[in-house]
Amino acid sequence: MLEAKEITFKVGEKVLLDKVSVQFEAGKLNLIIGPNGAGKSTLMKVISRQLTSYQGTVSYNHVDSKALSDKKLAQMRAVLSQNIDLAFPLKVWEVVMMGRYPHFTDAPRQIDRDACKAALEFFDVMYMAERDYLTLSGGERQRVHFARVLTQIWHPIPNQGRYLLLDEPLTFLDIHYQFQFMHKLRELLKEKDLVVVGVVHDLNLAAQFGDVIHLIQNGKMLASGTKYEVLNSENIKRAFHLEPVIYNNKEKGSLHLFFE
Repeated sequence: MLEAKEITFKVGEKVLLDKVSVQFEAGKLNLIIGPNGAGKSTLMKVISRQLTSYQGTVSYNHVDSKALSDKKLAQMRAVLSQNIDLAFPLKVWEVVMMGRYPHFTDAPRQIDRDACKAALEFFDVMYMAERDYLTLSGGERQRVHFARVLTQIWHPIPNQGRYLLLDEPLTFLDIHYQFQFMHKLRELLKEKDLVVVGVVHDLNLAAQFGDVIHLIQNGKMLASGTKYEVLNSENIKRAFHLEPVIYNNKEKGSLHLFFE
């Protein structure tokens, strides 16, 4: 489990997160939603330890993240950030192998090469392995980075969890690859030691794929729970200032939102 307790984060006098407490369970797809500027990415940076000057506690499997070494954390926690910029003409497989850097010192071992190959195949980018990364489109680069972060935590760690943190992973993807990626996450979650947390903007994608949805507004956790508990008219009007039309079929497990 990944847990944040009473997280407050400020920039100057501006409060970006205000006593946010949230739990992310293994084996479930945890999705964070909210309007622009709500604090979604700030929360992701706090729980991933990209930001450390916060009040409160972030725990990985009941261990304070600040007590973990950089190497130890990197071996079990992979992060896909919003803005990734590589300026060197690396081959795609070399970019993906970067995910294994926390696991070896001088040269990749067979276990690292196996993880790289498996991640390339899992995200259907093996055919690009020898291509120059700089020649790829935005969507192709994003898919390569999916493989990179997954190869970082490809192998289970005895008596520990693995954590995949995704800040707006659907950026640059067309609708086909958005759905493909979400289905891939569902497939990954068959691994019960894996905690997956993602920030998404599309409420219908959140409704279709999310097991647990966390709605942030103005730096506070407005609601957490199932799609039926979180994606209701009251919460959506309060957070997004829109009046939704909600089609709810609990028998089929479907919920769709429309806006006029």
